[in-house]
Order: sequence, then C-alpha cells, then structure tokens
Amino acid sequence: MTRQALIVDCDPGVDDAVALMLAFGSDAVDLLAITAVGGNVPVVKTARNARILRQIAGREDVPVFMGADRPLRREPAGAGAFHGPEGLGDLAPFEPDAPCADGHAADAILDLVMGRPAKSVAVAVLGPLTNLALALRKQPALAARLGPVAVMGGARAEGGNITASAEFNIWADPEAAAEVLATDCDVVMFGLDATHQVRATTARIEALEAVATPMAQAAASMMRFSQRVERNIVGGDAPPVHDPCPIAWLLRPDLFELRSCRIRVETGSELTRGHTAVEFREAVAAGRPHRWAVSADAAGVFALISGAVQPPGTV
Repeated sequence: MTRQALIVDCDPGVDDAVALMLAFGSDAVDLLAITAVGGNVPVVKTARNARILRQIAGREDVPVFMGADRPLRREPAGAGAFHGPEGLGDLAPFEPDAPCADGHAADAILDLVMGRPAKSVAVAVLGPLTNLALALRKQPALAARLGPVAVMGGARAEGGNITASAEFNIWADPEAAAEVLATDCDVVMFGLDATHQVRATTARIEALEAVATPMAQAAASMMRFSQRVERNIVGGDAPPVHDPCPIAWLLRPDLFELRSCRIRVETGSELTRGHTAVEFREAVAAGRPHRWAVSADAAGVFALISGAVQPPGTV
C-alpha cells in the first residue's frame, strides 16, 4: 500500500485535535510533520497543544514546528469561545515531554516538500493559511511541487460562522488565503457547505467514549466540549466537526463530492472580510483551477475516525 506523505498545518483547536488523532492513527498516512499556526489560540498554545496531542497518541516520531504568530497584515484574532481559553476544551493542558523541532514551520514545509518528488507531499491546512503563504513567498516554485492542498476553510451556501459570510480560518488571515489561491497550488477546499454535514451526534460521541484508548478518549472529550458549546451558543445538539474533513478526503476521496471552481477571497471590505467567492461557471471561472466540497458522507468520516483510534491490532 502506498502511503500518502502528509504535513498537517493546524491551530489546535478541538476539531483540529480530532483531525490529528485521525492522522496519527491512520496506517495510510506517512505523517511527515505537524506545523502550528496562530489561530484558534496563540501559536505558543497551538504548538504546545499539537505536542500534547502527539504525546497522547504516542507519536513522538512526528516533529512539531512552530510557525506564524500573527496574520500577514492583520491583528491576531482567536476563537476561545469555541475551543476554550487553552484551545483543547476540557482537557487540562500540560507541558509535553518532547519540545518543538528547531526552525520555523514555513521553512519546514519548504524543506519537506522540495526534498521529495514533485506532487508527492500533501498538505492539510486546518487553520489560517499564514504558514503556507509565507512558504510560497520564500519559494514560489513550491506551488508546482506540492501535492493536493486540502484546506478546511470558507463558506458559500451555508454562510459564515464568524461573520454573516465568512468562515473563521479564512477571516482570520484573508490575505494569506488570497495569496495561496492565486498560485498554482492544487487547492481543494472543505468549507462549511460540507463540514456542516459532518456532525458529532450523541451516538457518535458515545461510540468513541466506549473505545478504551487515550486517542479515543481525547477525541470524544473534544466532541463533548463542542456539543456543550453548540447547545449554549447555537442552540443545537450535534456540533460540526470541521477539521477532520480534509484528512478524511485524502484517505477516502469517495466520501466527498467536489466541484471544480475558482475561489477568490475578499480582503478589501471589513463588512465581507474573508468571504469566499466560489464560482462554478466555467465561462466566468477562467479554467476553474480549484475544487470545492459540496457534500460529505458523515458516517464514513466518523468510521475513519473510529478506526484510527482503536487499540493496536484491532481490525
């Protein structure tokens, strides 16, 4: 079996945590590195959280690199109301045993991609796109070397979750998103249109809680916290689990329906800051270089998560 070489760029974050457990536990992934960015909480915390989750998963073989502490041109913004002040919901933070790897996340992305065959390394971006934008600024040739860039971000039909028309990851650093989308990167975007279909129902959370591994317990704890936030802020009972979607697609593309499109990001208006303009019409989209997820098989995504957190040797 050919394993997908993968870098996960993230800002953990409760749903980032679930996505990392999926990546850590999948035999189909050759996880090259975790690169942390400031987003849901500051980068010092996201890098620590990535190392905490790495330790829980027993994957200290995977290096964690700290990256950008602020957007390209904006003041940093957080989402602690949805992730807790430390970023990991109810999980009490601690100082992990293993430190961050030396060097900046943008340099790590460059080194790992440019040192391998073209198109062989995928990047799953689960937070603001600042690290990838910085890497592309340093070496524009990176765009042609990257495999698929699977991004959790954006909104079209569903509307936004931070403003009326913007999703948080894109809103937090719209200039970075715009710069990445203007390159030749093979961007596949999983916005709220798809991720809102992948929801942590009580039954799905209970199924994870029944699995006696630290990875399963951590993933279930994140979902329980999100469920409480969903009840208090939104009024629902089954929160969306956004960030596993890009990794799930890399593992099982058949779980998602994609449409070719062109995606542009609003950077000039504060009213619509971070809005993703998704154009499907070929005559208008000038070649439709991007792909946009329009539907997701939630049961299939949760089956992947469940499989990744099982005890070793479980079929």
